[in-house]
Amino acid sequence: MTSSDVQDIAVQARRSLVVSALGTLLVLVAFTTPLSTINATAASLDAGVSGTTWILSSMSIGLTAALLSTGTIADDYGRRRTLVIGLLVVAAGSIVGVLIPDVVAFVLTRIVVGIGGAAVIASSLGIIAHSYAPGPARAAASGIWGASVGAGIAIGPLLSALLERVHSWHDAYWVLAAAAVALAVTAEMLVPESRSEHRRGLDLPGAVLFAGGISALLAALVEGRQGWSEPTVIVLFVVAGVVLALFWFVEYRSATSMLELSLLRSPAFAAATVAAFVTGAGVVALMSFMSGFLGSALGISAVGAALLLFAWSATSVVTAIAARRISPRVSGRVQLSLGLIGVAVGLLGLAGINEGSGWVRFLPGLVVAGIASGVVNAALGREAVASVPAGRGGMGSGANNTARYVGSAIGVTVVAVIATHPRTGSAARGLIEGWNVAAVVAAVISLIGGVAVLALHTRVVSVESAAAQKNPMTTG
Repeated sequence: MTSSDVQDIAVQARRSLVVSALGTLLVLVAFTTPLSTINATAASLDAGVSGTTWILSSMSIGLTAALLSTGTIADDYGRRRTLVIGLLVVAAGSIVGVLIPDVVAFVLTRIVVGIGGAAVIASSLGIIAHSYAPGPARAAASGIWGASVGAGIAIGPLLSALLERVHSWHDAYWVLAAAAVALAVTAEMLVPESRSEHRRGLDLPGAVLFAGGISALLAALVEGRQGWSEPTVIVLFVVAGVVLALFWFVEYRSATSMLELSLLRSPAFAAATVAAFVTGAGVVALMSFMSGFLGSALGISAVGAALLLFAWSATSVVTAIAARRISPRVSGRVQLSLGLIGVAVGLLGLAGINEGSGWVRFLPGLVVAGIASGVVNAALGREAVASVPAGRGGMGSGANNTARYVGSAIGVTVVAVIATHPRTGSAARGLIEGWNVAAVVAAVISLIGGVAVLALHTRVVSVESAAAQKNPMTTG
């Protein structure tokens, strides 16, 4: 191979990384766009409390239902193709959602956007894994991908708040659609196609059962906020349990399962999955609730709330990029553990708020949580791919991000229930007291997750040490 060939491969890898990172950024922009303009959106669509809750949660349903299956599709049928189709679905869903002034239609299109976003996220990490061999180069690329997650979370609320202030909340969705189409065209031109050498085939029964079970579970969580003893909620939980049990049974017996259940016995896969779930259930859940809380309880504007959220997410972007300089001797699982513990410290700094607290009071906790989140995001991208067999990066990405968004959906429900639980005194004071409790709960979730990941890491080290003693090798 000539030096010119090597240079061409390096250029292709960089282009693939940029497109993959930008695709993930766009999906996170779509995911967080409603956060800062939820009041204007709900008023425009005449959405009540239940409708508002569905607006915030609907994209999570599409993401979690489709991430595993789109990861397998990407590995088997083409990662670039899956990325391009996903971006076009995001664009189409965003446009239709603002053209039909109806809350049910908007929620349904948000679910469609989530399905498209799942295809983008699952394929993007697969493209990066194909473009970069394991080692420092892949670690740096994973750090950039992790930074794109934080960047999307930072840009979404700020963009929508600014555009809503200038004209309308619709504008952010038009901008998102245009950007998705432009990136799809760019990906088609610049990203080489890749797929796994060994196709597993699409596990259609497993995909249908998993999508149905997860959708029922998340729908139960959303509806449950209106009353956990309602017959609809109970039925949804029962349906979710039965369908997910059937999914487990089908996957166990299938030769082409979209999720290799044997991976659940792998400490590396378990650690990455636990870290992703805890990230969603802890810091992402609390930050999702923060914008609405700041406006309702402390009178901070939508733009001000978006800027505060930016302090957390922008810090995570910088840290994720800088994380490539962490010594290779510090394993990804140690980074995940320390990052989650750091997140817990930052979230504790967001507790203890009172009615006189201003925006400055939130900054220290947000910055600490942002630094730690950047470390977690950088390590998660790498561990999601490293913990699955070679050539199955899409599946690893799908499983890891499924855990993140299931955790987010559950965490948002827990935070909302805690923070809005009726209390004595004014509504604002009750919200503040609820926020303080929710911040501590989110911190505890993150701390438990960090300890669990560290325990799994210790188990891996012990197993590897025992294996080395049993089969010693000499060099020299």
